[in-house]
Amino acid sequence: MEELEGWIADYLDVCERQRALAAKTVAAYRADLRQLGRMLHGQPLSREALTGFVAELNAQYKPRSVKRKVASAKAFCRWLEEEGCLKEDPFRRLHIRLRQPKTLPRTVPLRTIEEMLRRACALSESGYGGEPARRDHAVLELLFATGIRVSELCRLNVQDVDLKDGSIMIWGKGAKERLLQIGNISVLKALRRYAGLSARRGSEPFFANRAGRRLSEQSVRQIVRRYREQASQPMAVTPHMLRHSFATLLLEEDVDIRYIQRMLGHTSIMTTQIYTDVAAAKQKEILTNHHPRNRIAL
Repeated sequence: MEELEGWIADYLDVCERQRALAAKTVAAYRADLRQLGRMLHGQPLSREALTGFVAELNAQYKPRSVKRKVASAKAFCRWLEEEGCLKEDPFRRLHIRLRQPKTLPRTVPLRTIEEMLRRACALSESGYGGEPARRDHAVLELLFATGIRVSELCRLNVQDVDLKDGSIMIWGKGAKERLLQIGNISVLKALRRYAGLSARRGSEPFFANRAGRRLSEQSVRQIVRRYREQASQPMAVTPHMLRHSFATLLLEEDVDIRYIQRMLGHTSIMTTQIYTDVAAAKQKEILTNHHPRNRIAL
C-alpha cells in the first residue's frame, strides 16, 4: 500500500511539473488514484484486481464518472510500465466495456443571450454600476464571442488581450495556447470600455474583483446567473452553456467543424462532433414545426 501511495505521489508530481497539466486536472487525478488505492483493498495492481475495481465503480457511479476514473487509472498504469515500476501494464488485454449514455450539450436560446447582453450593456453604459458593471458586461460578451472556458477567462492577463487588433491569447488545458480574434465591434467596445478604466501592467489579471485580485470562477458564474435572472429566464444558465451555444450556433451557420474545434481548443475532433447532434436536433424541430408543408391540406 505504501509503495502504491509513493507511485501515485511521483506520478502526480510528473503531471504537475513536467507535463504542466492544469491544477484542476491534477486534482481530479489525485482523487481518482487515491480511490483506486482504496478500492484495491491491499491487492497489488493486476488484471484481476482492476476487474474488481471497475465492477465496484460500475456499482456506485454513473457511466460518465466510471469512464473518467478508469481513464485516470489507465494513464497511471501506463506510466508505471514506462518507468519500470510494473513489468506489464495490467490494463493490457483487459477488455472493459463502458456504456456511455448520449447526452446533448445544453445550450441557451439566442433570445435569452440577447436579453442578457442588452441588460448588461445598458447598465454598463449608464454609468450607475461603475467599474463592476463594465467588467460584467465585458465578461458576458467575451464568453459568448469566443466560447472561452470560464477557467481560461479567469486566467487572462492584460498582456493576453490586444484590443488594438482585437486578438486574445487563450491558455487552455495542458498549457496549450490558441489565438482568437474578436470580429464584432460591439464586443470590442465593451472590452475597451472596461480595460480603459485603469492602467494595469501586462502580467496583472485582465478581469479583476473590487480588491484588484483575479476574478474567480465562482464570481463569473454569479455574473451569468444575475443577468439570467434579469432576463427573466427560468432555466439555469452557466458559463459553459454559453460555450455550448457559441459552438452550436456557429455550426448552424455552416461554419466548418474543424474551425470550431480549433476555436474551442479541443484536441480531438470527436469532442467537437457532439455539437452536430445538437444541430441535427434543431434541424428536426425546424422541419417538424416550421416547414410550409404543414400549411397544405389535401
